[in-house]
Amino acid sequence: MSEKRSVNPWLKTGLEMGPVVLFFVAYLRLKDRSFLIGGSEYEGFILVTAAFIPLILLSTVILWRLTGHLSRMQLVTAVLVTVFGGLSVWLNDDRFFKMKPTLIYVLFGSILGIGLLRGESWLRKVMEELMPLDREGWMKLTRRLCAFFFALALANEIIWRTQSTDTWVYFKTFGLTAALFIFFIAQSRLFRDHALNNEDGDAT
Repeated sequence: MSEKRSVNPWLKTGLEMGPVVLFFVAYLRLKDRSFLIGGSEYEGFILVTAAFIPLILLSTVILWRLTGHLSRMQLVTAVLVTVFGGLSVWLNDDRFFKMKPTLIYVLFGSILGIGLLRGESWLRKVMEELMPLDREGWMKLTRRLCAFFFALALANEIIWRTQSTDTWVYFKTFGLTAALFIFFIAQSRLFRDHALNNEDGDAT
């Protein structure tokens, strides 16, 4: 495996969020247009989705080359964007791409849930360096995040099935991101109560 390397945090954030921002901007410009390609008519949303796939793959490859490391979430997101975005373009049906966040959140909620059933916090394995917590803290945070992922999956299903594409795009671009930010801000008391001092270790 490649050695994990540090990278400018602003550059890292730009590579992670840039494709999403470009998708949103392109959608706003093309949403009311349709295009005749190869005898088939495609809405602007489908063309923007088609452009988003290579963009997210390129940003993922650049992140890997710069850092020597990709998280499981980054890998899964890239794969699901390619598969479900590709299905939307191929079948000229935007529903597949709209399902993608649901599958991502169900997948990660299920992974955390399986760990909890085994009495383990698999979240701890990937985030321990960022947040040194005791075992009880990790278990509480994992249970909450597991439930939160399933709630986001349900919210995405309700939005894309009952609301307009415009509403879903705004929800996907801003709503889901804001929800994750608010969730972790809301855990500040847990982080305080279960934080480990630098010199302390977790005896369990």
